[in-house]
Amino acid sequence: MPARPLNATAASLLGFLHSGPKTGWDLVATAERDIGDFWSITQSQVYRELTAMAQAGFVEAGERGPRDRRPYAITEAGRKAFASWVEQPPGPELIRFPLLLTVVFGAHVPRGTLAAHVARHRAIHATRLAGYEADRAAAAAAPPGHGPSAYAAAALDFGLRYERAVMDWFDALPDEINGGRAG
Repeated sequence: MPARPLNATAASLLGFLHSGPKTGWDLVATAERDIGDFWSITQSQVYRELTAMAQAGFVEAGERGPRDRRPYAITEAGRKAFASWVEQPPGPELIRFPLLLTVVFGAHVPRGTLAAHVARHRAIHATRLAGYEADRAAAAAAPPGHGPSAYAAAALDFGLRYERAVMDWFDALPDEINGGRAG
């Protein structure tokens, strides 16, 4: 067991390393692709956690390769630390929706500015929803055994439902917030 509890970022990296060694760069790209829509991990966090996990014996650094990139592999101690972390109940989710913070103080924001912020965020969520719908269609078209795992499919389903709920919220905003624009 580590001296300090394994945090979600470190645990995520260990989870990604179960499929084989990866460089810090690979881990950043994997995190962005696989969990980036609901969990953010920065490049600096990745390298900081890799250093700490190497010191704790959870990962082993390989030989430096092209562009001075070093692959890391999970150790048996890392697998045990991950297994211990993943068995714990997840903590409560925290809503960090910057637009909501602006909306709360909307009385202090010029109406056109607030409407522009809302329109920009609505477009972002519409694009994300379209991407999830494309992912779902691709999964449905995949040959048996080649689609996403049940776990990835559940995460995709959450993303679809979340984005639909957000789009419903945008559509229900009063004119004083959305500038009188229809969704």
